[in-house]
Amino acid sequence: MDYANPQSLVTTDWLANHISAPDVRVVDASWYLPAENRDPATEYDEAHIPGAVRFDINDISDTDSDLPHMMPSPEKFSSRMRKLGIGDGNRVVVYDGGSMLAAARAWWMLRTFGHDDVAILDGGFNKWKAEGRALEDLPPTPRERHFTARLNSTMIRYVDQMLANIDSKKEQVVDARAQARFDGVAPEPREGMRSGHIPGSVCVPYIEVIDDDKTMLPATDIKQAFASAGLDMKKPIVATCGSGVSASLLVFALHLVGQRQNAVYDGSWSEWGGRDDLPIEP
Repeated sequence: MDYANPQSLVTTDWLANHISAPDVRVVDASWYLPAENRDPATEYDEAHIPGAVRFDINDISDTDSDLPHMMPSPEKFSSRMRKLGIGDGNRVVVYDGGSMLAAARAWWMLRTFGHDDVAILDGGFNKWKAEGRALEDLPPTPRERHFTARLNSTMIRYVDQMLANIDSKKEQVVDARAQARFDGVAPEPREGMRSGHIPGSVCVPYIEVIDDDKTMLPATDIKQAFASAGLDMKKPIVATCGSGVSASLLVFALHLVGQRQNAVYDGSWSEWGGRDDLPIEP
């Protein structure tokens, strides 16, 4: 696949061969939109990859915020990771039961808090199950580990920075939502949201970086998806979406192909589209 950072994407074969390694931690980060009518907690209780702990992006968040699953404080994140048995020095492999969106969000959160040794399982839980691999229905009892969380502010953007960037144009902005939502012709799934996009942003729907089987596309195809939207891979890129989840998959794709200056706008359209004092297009 010629990825610049191939260590960040592992195959089901790799995980099957390393799942018992003492330094490997497997994480089920499954999360779904309300319209999908799926309960990730129930599905985890019914079946998950052996040894996997459940990473709930709604719980591991700033629960004082009115916005969905915003980044928590370093202290809260560190506490949650310790309880999951994830510590400094662990090789973390994240998966989900969908299109790798929630897995990418967990991957980005871990990296943003300084844990670089984290990878996504290519194809996720669906590929693992389809291959008839081992499953279990009982949660593990992890031993608490020390986890050092230090926020890397270069990997996250806030609303004031995004507003200032409209005039400065220091960073390119890419939107992972579907084209119709970006264009403002399809309604937002969350009530009270305006339609449209951040002025100056371009659209690369997240489905353009994954294959039909929910595995990552080859590096050449990923690069072409961003190039077709007019993005310069040598300049900084900030990804946005509905609530900071699918944007994380675009950032993962950028990382995979070697684009080094990238970040997620954490509030995304849940914040921007929910405020009347911020400009929108079209």
